Amino acid sequence: MDAEQVELPLRLRVASARDLARGIKGFELVPMDAAAKLPAFTAGSHIRVRAPNGMLRKYSICSDPADQTRYCIAVKREESGRGGSRSLCDELGEGDPIDVSLPDNAFALDPAAKSYAFIAGGIGITPILSMIRSFGDMPLAAWKLVYLSRHREATAFLDELQARELRSRVTIHHSEGDPRRSFDLWPLLEQPKPGQHIYCCGSQRLMSAVKDMAGHWSSRQMHFESFVEGGQARPDDRPFRVRLASTGQEFEVPVGDTILQVLHRNGIKAASSCESGTCGTCRTRLVEGVADHRDMVLLPEETDTQIMTCVSRARSELLVIDL
Repeated sequence: MDAEQVELPLRLRVASARDLARGIKGFELVPMDAAAKLPAFTAGSHIRVRAPNGMLRKYSICSDPADQTRYCIAVKREESGRGGSRSLCDELGEGDPIDVSLPDNAFALDPAAKSYAFIAGGIGITPILSMIRSFGDMPLAAWKLVYLSRHREATAFLDELQARELRSRVTIHHSEGDPRRSFDLWPLLEQPKPGQHIYCCGSQRLMSAVKDMAGHWSSRQMHFESFVEGGQARPDDRPFRVRLASTGQEFEVPVGDTILQVLHRNGIKAASSCESGTCGTCRTRLVEGVADHRDMVLLPEETDTQIMTCVSRARSELLVIDL
């Protein structure tokens, strides 16, 4: 079944829709029955929502997990996207119904961590904000946040994160679009700290930079989440074929589609969660062929034998995988 045709189990109501910053709109989603509780979620969780134009989009829940009366999400209106975010921002208003999935978490806090360092880029603040809100007055461990954005007026949740009680923990930096004003993350990542876990959410460029700088950290201490799902076409993308080693079934993966989407469309069960190459749920054994890896999970020594089907493509004409 095509992902856009998937039935979503929750029908909620938009309790409020308001501008959070330039180009970013916040939605508060509540049960149709005001006395009902929503399914529980944990900090870092996301939901899928169906936009008024029928498209499915994934958004992190940014509200406190202790509050089961609402799910709060923030939507950045993407002018160059496929239209899902524009439909939500332009067509969805207070009182409107909206179909929503159950919460899923591919970016969960490690409760055993001795400290947390959060790195958020732009709208990537949303899952991290839920984590911070979940701490309340008694955090699980010491934490600090570096929040990067281009412009102040396009930065969501500024008032909350600039509150007096958070000033010693939160650094907010605006580059104004000037590469010479980019924030230097190296002092934060130069020396691995025992028990500290890094959580990074933002653009692919930011996450790749953090991954490169933190190559000497244990992979168990590094956590990534992308707000952009896999499948975005690149100029040099080309179709390729994928074959299942167990059955011999073979499918073409067009430009703009992922292996995972093609498998699901053809009724093949394949595990997934984030669909952005950051959680590792769709890790699959690569039997034959050369993959074009686009994930944030695999170690260099794993790239010849593993693939993340939610984002990665092929450099060879055929990939053989073993689900």
